[in-house]
Amino acid sequence: MYRRGLLRSVRLPVPVVVIGNLTVGGTGKTPLAIHLAQGLRRLGRYPGIVSRGYRGDTAQVAEVTTASDPGAVGDEPLLLAQRCGCPVYVGRDRAAAARALLAAHPECNVILADDGLQHYRLARDVELALFDERGVMNAWPLPAGPLREPVARLAQVDAVVLNGCTVPPAPTSGKPVFLMQLRGERFHRLDDPLTTCRTADLLGRQLHAVAGIGSPQRFFDRLGKMGLSFAAHSFADHHKFCAQDLAFAGDAILTTEKDAVKLARLSLPLAVWVLPVNAEVSPDLAAFVLEKLNGSASA
Repeated sequence: MYRRGLLRSVRLPVPVVVIGNLTVGGTGKTPLAIHLAQGLRRLGRYPGIVSRGYRGDTAQVAEVTTASDPGAVGDEPLLLAQRCGCPVYVGRDRAAAARALLAAHPECNVILADDGLQHYRLARDVELALFDERGVMNAWPLPAGPLREPVARLAQVDAVVLNGCTVPPAPTSGKPVFLMQLRGERFHRLDDPLTTCRTADLLGRQLHAVAGIGSPQRFFDRLGKMGLSFAAHSFADHHKFCAQDLAFAGDAILTTEKDAVKLARLSLPLAVWVLPVNAEVSPDLAAFVLEKLNGSASA
């Protein structure tokens, strides 16, 4: 309906960069959003981030602070607020969320829309499509397959980002391709982030690995490559944890940053160690986006 002009998109007074994917499930959009926000800040821009706040209970537009309740605003927006150092707003209507963000933070001169590729109400200037090693799988649309939109949609995006793989999963119509890797080697205590440890400090201990993300196996594989032995506990993406979920016997729990924002509110019997990850993208994605914003017509 948007493409045919029956519904009109909202154009903001500042450019909008959309980070999204064609497939359901986690492909690494949150680390990519953090990376891009930090990169744009490095280049002199002042980004703000809008997100749906998926699985959050807040029905209206809301600002996300580092102290927000993840049950209200969603786990990913809270992580973005904690890591990016820029304003983050959530709302089912991301155009309304962006307007509220700009009203409260007029210094922001670019909006990043996390997981907004299919949110056509918000007009955009740059579109980034992210894939992981699973690619398009059977290439069927929902519900028979994983696709939110046809593969042909890639012809309309500005760039494709590949997380953990090097071969594009589908024809990209000559669009620029960026390679992304997630790096993280040092853990920190959930209850005291200044206390850190290395992999060697965890060897020989009875460990439990907990992941409620889009692809828990990716986290477990990372721990295995680090040489750790553990019992794996996989939960649904955005799982709302309770203390009983983690009533384990052993020495420690290992978890992701996204899960940590929810576990922080629980009283748990074991020490919890969090593995932060940073996205490394080659070539320079922030420079590419800024070039598009400075010299290209709006999408």
